[in-house]
Amino acid sequence: MNSRLDKSYFKKQTFEEADNNVSFWRSRTPEERLEAAYILSLRAYGYDPDNPPKMDKTIFKRRIRE
Repeated sequence: MNSRLDKSYFKKQTFEEADNNVSFWRSRTPEERLEAAYILSLRAYGYDPDNPPKMDKTIFKRRIRE
């Protein structure tokens, strides 16, 4: 997974140009869209994409079925 953010890729856009973003994402596969969403959500919450947080399993209880 390539998680580097290429800042040279971005430019100022008008609202009309930004609306064309929909056609770009529709041309991508569902896997590519999910990977991009995953990376963006990690960045939004301040997590490192190469070292995502582990689930805290200490707050869950294990119940044994009878």
